[in-house]
Amino acid sequence: MSHKDVYESPLSARYAGTEMKYLFSPDMKFRTWRRLWIALAEAEHELGLPVTAEQVEELKAHAEDINYEEAQAREKIVRHDVMSHVYAYGLQCPKAAGIIHLGATSCYVGDNTDIIIMTEALRLIRDKLVAVLRVLADFAEEYAELPTLAFTHFQPAQPTTVGKRAALWMQELLMDLEDVEYQLSKAKLLGSKGTTGTQASFLELFEGNHEKVKELDRKIAEKLGYRDSFPVSGQTYSRKLDSQMLSILSGIAQSAAKFSNDIRLLQHLKEVEEPFEKGQIGSSAMAYKRNPMRTERIASLARYVMADALNPALTAATQWFERTLDDSANKRISVPEAFLAVDGILNLYANVADGLVVYPKVIEQHLLRELPFMATENIMMDAVKRGGNRQQLHEEIRVHSMAAARVVKEQGGENDLLERIASDPLFGVTIEELRELLRPEKYVGRAPEQTREFLQETVGPVLERYKDVQTEQAEVTV
Repeated sequence: MSHKDVYESPLSARYAGTEMKYLFSPDMKFRTWRRLWIALAEAEHELGLPVTAEQVEELKAHAEDINYEEAQAREKIVRHDVMSHVYAYGLQCPKAAGIIHLGATSCYVGDNTDIIIMTEALRLIRDKLVAVLRVLADFAEEYAELPTLAFTHFQPAQPTTVGKRAALWMQELLMDLEDVEYQLSKAKLLGSKGTTGTQASFLELFEGNHEKVKELDRKIAEKLGYRDSFPVSGQTYSRKLDSQMLSILSGIAQSAAKFSNDIRLLQHLKEVEEPFEKGQIGSSAMAYKRNPMRTERIASLARYVMADALNPALTAATQWFERTLDDSANKRISVPEAFLAVDGILNLYANVADGLVVYPKVIEQHLLRELPFMATENIMMDAVKRGGNRQQLHEEIRVHSMAAARVVKEQGGENDLLERIASDPLFGVTIEELRELLRPEKYVGRAPEQTREFLQETVGPVLERYKDVQTEQAEVTV
């Protein structure tokens, strides 16, 4: 049977990057199991159990050369993955075979490994968030002063700048980064808790010495690079942790989807486009089309992640007492797929943000078409200063605005509001004076200053903190 004859997850085949795919691979899992068995044996040796230094060294010598064939053959007989790998490890380490997994349950390797993998995956997500912020910061700086029509309800509103809009995307990613950093700051292992979390087997091994049982937990966490283990648990770590992890991933997906929607709308307006490669085909039927394929994919994957985040929430809510097994099949799918999907989302986000094409002339054209309506308050106030009656001026502007709007909407003509006002003696102003009044940069408020202050005071320190972070350049596939 060829690999074309079986289902393959698109997240692995098309979307996620190499590093993330490895983190959720069987090889990563089984190598981590061996790291945990070594940590357990080493800690038990240090605390005086009958585990020798020679046995520990034998385990370390075979930490990486996993004999998968023996493990798979054994699993066909015993139908238990953990005990199959204990057996296979023991074949390579005959002196240590009897002490591998001493006092532990399957969840010792299974759950601790899940935590380690999720934590490493979240670190990778953190680095990719930083990579996106880095690209958007350059974009925001470049376009900090370029006026553009802003929208509320997708209706023309007071102008902003292209850079300020990018700052809004960055603000949400910074909120996500804060959540990621907080989650990583409190990372804990399950530790060595036993069948129902009471550590009874270890208390037996240490002949009732509670302090040594507690020290075992601490030592294992330390050897795996963690400050602590959960102080209490059932057989498993609380599935609340999975829910928290995917809630953070859902938040990132939400932020990316917002960016995606904005770019797709801007591409419709022909103001900003996602990158479009020289030989890329936008439509099989319409050769002229440039469909926003990458941002559409961001939206698509983000929708999946947001829905997927419900899985661990339901699982956490429906666990029975010290554990049930109805979590296992679900979390094997929902947790890795969420991380792989967000990895793909951030790869796309960085790719799109790095290649955004801005069309200043189109942006200016759209802005100037709407700006006369937005300038009417200023025009009216200037006329009042020259002695005009505010109520009378307001009514005249209303009449002129409605007439100009009819020209635009019903006749498809250009906005002639300025010409109408200039020809009205009530306002006493020339068309040249009105056009000078309508310089777009006069209507963007503090958008340029806000953008640069945000980049300098908020984004800059974050990027400086992660200045050494480098991530893979993921290839974007169709």
